[in-house]
Amino acid sequence: MKEQMMSEALEAAAVDLRTSANAIRALAMDAVEKAKSGHPGMPMGMADVATVLFQRFMKFDASRPDWPDRDRFVLSAGHGSMLLYALHYLLGYPGMTRADLENFRQFGAPTAGHPEYGHAPGVETTTGPLGQGLATAVGMAIAERLSAARFGDDLVDHNTYVIAGDGCLMEGLSHEAIDLAGHLKLSRLIVLWDDNSISIDGPTDLATSTDQCARFSAAGWHTQRIDGHDPEAVARAIEAAKADPRPSMIACRTLIGFGSPGKQGKESAHGAPLGPGEIAAARDALGWPHTPFEVPDDILAAWRAAGGRGADAREAWEKRLAASPKGRAFETFLAGDVSAEIAGPLAAFRATLAADKPKVATRKSSEITLGVINEATGATIGGSADLTHSNFTITKGMGSVRPGDFSGRYIHYGVREFGMAAAMNGVALHGGFVPYGGTFLVFSDYARGAIRLSALMGLRVIYVLTHDSIGLGEDGPTHQPVEHLASLRAMPNLLVFRPADAIETAECWELAIARTNTPSLLSLSRQNLPTLERPVSENLSAKGAYVLREPPGGRDVAILATGSEVEIALAGADALAARGIKAAVVSMPCWELFEAQPAAYRAQVLGKAPRVGVEAAVRLGWDRWIGDNGVFIGMTGFGASAPAPELYKHFGITAEAVADAAIALIEA
Repeated sequence: MKEQMMSEALEAAAVDLRTSANAIRALAMDAVEKAKSGHPGMPMGMADVATVLFQRFMKFDASRPDWPDRDRFVLSAGHGSMLLYALHYLLGYPGMTRADLENFRQFGAPTAGHPEYGHAPGVETTTGPLGQGLATAVGMAIAERLSAARFGDDLVDHNTYVIAGDGCLMEGLSHEAIDLAGHLKLSRLIVLWDDNSISIDGPTDLATSTDQCARFSAAGWHTQRIDGHDPEAVARAIEAAKADPRPSMIACRTLIGFGSPGKQGKESAHGAPLGPGEIAAARDALGWPHTPFEVPDDILAAWRAAGGRGADAREAWEKRLAASPKGRAFETFLAGDVSAEIAGPLAAFRATLAADKPKVATRKSSEITLGVINEATGATIGGSADLTHSNFTITKGMGSVRPGDFSGRYIHYGVREFGMAAAMNGVALHGGFVPYGGTFLVFSDYARGAIRLSALMGLRVIYVLTHDSIGLGEDGPTHQPVEHLASLRAMPNLLVFRPADAIETAECWELAIARTNTPSLLSLSRQNLPTLERPVSENLSAKGAYVLREPPGGRDVAILATGSEVEIALAGADALAARGIKAAVVSMPCWELFEAQPAAYRAQVLGKAPRVGVEAAVRLGWDRWIGDNGVFIGMTGFGASAPAPELYKHFGITAEAVADAAIALIEA
């Protein structure tokens, strides 16, 4: 084995970096050509930079892509996915074969059009929506420092590298991410900007004239400008970046489509196959006479040697882990089994709530629940987009995360909802931590792109979204969400919880933490709500909906409601009872969980009687539950500025309206 490794090392030394980079270029243009779609320009332009990074600097072991202390690499310019796939094949990552490259962009292949988390080892995050990779990497870099503060640099000491393009830096999200990273002095974050001055429409000066180095510098970053096709310049820049106490951005001046005589430096190299004639010309220009997808043995050996370069460091780390007094705790932390830690305390807490029957807003119930959770486990990392004392997301003893001090558990994200959500994705991807972050429900629009990636990747990220209806009152329609619940419920693999009281809030938090492959969203009230009369021996919210009140002798009507409107539904049922009408009340804290229940359970809960739905939001989606003949009590447009009780009366979301609608429905 040692003789083989020595032989491979000698072969590697004989292959220069430009030749190694040309292997990436050839694989990229061949794969895009065979697929008849894709983006060859960026992989060809950044091949030199990527080669230097992976062959000289990245700490990783291709045979163990899940090594916890590996450096992270994020291809924020995800359209250039063939750069990543070529690297993984050349380096010898498991699950990336020549056949996979030949099936680029084909159904079932791990080589999707944009990198997809979970499709192949070594893909650290899903990228493609520009700017999100950069912002997610900020979260990874935060998580690295949080982990090091808890377990020490012997176990956690690695860098996060990003390749970003012009488009990534044009996106507004990049400003949020850059600002936060600079403020927190994330010195282990290094961004390699593909400064090729080309976008889909043409030269970038059609749309921007920003001095990116000046922008990064203003946010507290270390910046450098280099020739991205000079391997030694790239190496010197990365060395300097690693030595600087600030996050670093290296502007790598490159030619998009480098090596393609007729298309390099032009937008035509960006998002389409080069074509057979141009590929032949590129092979001549690059001195690459090999057939499509062929990589000569000596060049492949050089790359495979680079893929195994970190094996000794990984084995040394494993020995440190085994010897460390914190080793077992670190492994338990990475396993992420937080549910076991919080189950007992939350069960006792629910019993206390049932006895005390507090009347508090569900945002306050969430805060109290978080107090229990955060005391029971150290895995939760909280935060808010500058609404901490409105979202109630901080609890006693958490401590704030600050530049140079990552011992705390609470991140002040500033007014950066999108940046917060993307960073939480990065924290979750890094492993171990359970991130949650707060803002108003109406501002989930700002974060939606990152929420969607939480769902697409199947990450345990928890969104605490308060002020969830016209019940917030005087701030008016700009702050009153009406369409947001419907919009968020439409997103696959996202649990939208809207609890009705303190007990349901505690239940929903328990469920959110238990779902390790699904993000969750808690829609919480500003106004106070009474504690419901119901058993607490089991988590009723786990079924998504349950019968809160069943009248004796059968139903005349069923009233279905969520969140703050469950109180109204109960009052409506009382009004109907006074008229001799038997109304069941169903609380529906999570539609997604209810839909996942067996058909027999759903039929039992919904019943056969006519149904009225009540929610201070738009109707969209409710017909699924109330049926074609059901009546909906809710919003038909935007809200208004006034005290909450007056708004509920004005918009007809009252117990009287519920009772009248039920009677009309029965008599119809």
